[in-house]
Amino acid sequence: MTTNPYSAPAATVADPAMALQGNFVPGGRGVAAGRGWGWITEGWAMFKQQPWMWIGIWVVLVVLLVVLGVIPLLGPIANAVLWPMFSAGLALGCRALAEGEPLEFGHLFAGFRHRLGTLAGVGALTLVISFAIGMVVAIAMGVGFATMFGGAQPETPEAALGLALAGLVMLALMLPLFMAIWFAPLLIVFHEHGVLEAMKESFTGCLRNIVPFLVYGVVGFLLMVLATIPAGLGWLVLGPVTIASIYTAYRDIYFTT
Repeated sequence: MTTNPYSAPAATVADPAMALQGNFVPGGRGVAAGRGWGWITEGWAMFKQQPWMWIGIWVVLVVLLVVLGVIPLLGPIANAVLWPMFSAGLALGCRALAEGEPLEFGHLFAGFRHRLGTLAGVGALTLVISFAIGMVVAIAMGVGFATMFGGAQPETPEAALGLALAGLVMLALMLPLFMAIWFAPLLIVFHEHGVLEAMKESFTGCLRNIVPFLVYGVVGFLLMVLATIPAGLGWLVLGPVTIASIYTAYRDIYFTT
């Protein structure tokens, strides 16, 4: 019996770069409150597998973001649009570690090769919504545009208090947006979701886990304070651990074994 070497394969060939282990739960599932701490400890375990690679990736990422950020006007826009791509690439690196493969420096840019347009769409939509929220808060609370967005210093103590209150209001209004983008890059690169579908599922997954995220946030804040004390050197560890914890939380919320 002869075989045509040019015929299509008879069986479906899965993309090894995107294949995931476990059963995916659309919209996520609720987990115990203590898992907020568990995500961090599991992120630490991932960091310990290749600490120097993690630190090298983190340093390069921070330098890139800082260099882009100092470019007037275009820098902050570029950072917002590019962040989902970096996040997706590092999630691919976390997946590699979880499956016994090495984390590589190229993972930092892997998101630029997978669903680039969709990931950029998340960043662009985030930028537009953030700007709209800031404009509404600035107008509603009487804070000047230059003070709110341009870094201009308030001229009086009353103006400083108004700016602080405006910042708190903006943070509260931004919380749903943070929830919508927290897992969106992972849902795009691993499950081929569209922009709105990924943001909706990310928001739903976070909403179902408010208490674990509260624990995660409190512990994370304390760790940020500690990481900042020794001249910020603790961020060389906390930064990578936080990135890895996003992946561990995603696996915990969106998968069952």
